[in-house]
Amino acid sequence: MSTIPAHSQHSPEVTEFACLDVDRRRRTGAPEAVYAAGKTPDQTLALLAAMRVGDPATPALATRCPDEVLRRASDSFPGERVHVDTAARTVVVGDLPEPFGEVLVVTAGTSDLPVAGECLATLQALGIGSRLVTDVGVAGLSRLLDRLPELRAADCLVVAAGMEGTLPGVVAGLVTAPVVALPTSVGYGVSAGGLVAAAAMLASCSPGLAVVNIDNGFGAAMYAARILGARDRRDVRDVPADPADPAGPAAAARKGPAHVGH
Repeated sequence: MSTIPAHSQHSPEVTEFACLDVDRRRRTGAPEAVYAAGKTPDQTLALLAAMRVGDPATPALATRCPDEVLRRASDSFPGERVHVDTAARTVVVGDLPEPFGEVLVVTAGTSDLPVAGECLATLQALGIGSRLVTDVGVAGLSRLLDRLPELRAADCLVVAAGMEGTLPGVVAGLVTAPVVALPTSVGYGVSAGGLVAAAAMLASCSPGLAVVNIDNGFGAAMYAARILGARDRRDVRDVPADPADPAGPAAAARKGPAHVGH
């Protein structure tokens, strides 16, 4: 079991500034994460440590981490694996779960990568298989069409775009899997910090397109994880129980192609 790192012994007790929801994973299938913006570095690192103690079966995730947290994280958790993404500003403490399913994270441009990185880090912490397809925006539509077999093979897609925000609607019109639109704040002037992209995605004529908040890679990943979780429960209901399998129908379902890598 993890121990709280030494630095936190000199920090305020976690209960003085936060009330951890350590039961959230049991209730909802996904644990609480730390939103580091607005917190001190000591608070963020102490929360990550407390989350590892409270639920050691799953890694602890922090998003929107400031530079000091990114710099200190690797040395703050002795004996733990620590995954730091300086571009996405995420920290994950603990071993990553064995992945199942596949969520394809698609970006319109290279400038969308920090937001996509937050999405990828969250998916990895949740044990969701993920891959990145980048720089396939509508200004060069052939780039997207060249990757169409990959897009159509995914269980779910998160599509990030700024500027006029066209790409998610285009992708949703090409694939059968659910598409989560992720507007980013990339773009000049009238792009208005992602408002134009978000409005375009909400107004899209592609039916069934789900839209999360601007730059909310974490929220997009959580929604994609719920989609895969619903599929997992559906597949379990559809698979007859095998009397010879002590794990029951869930184990039988995971042997099928919908659960590659589980």
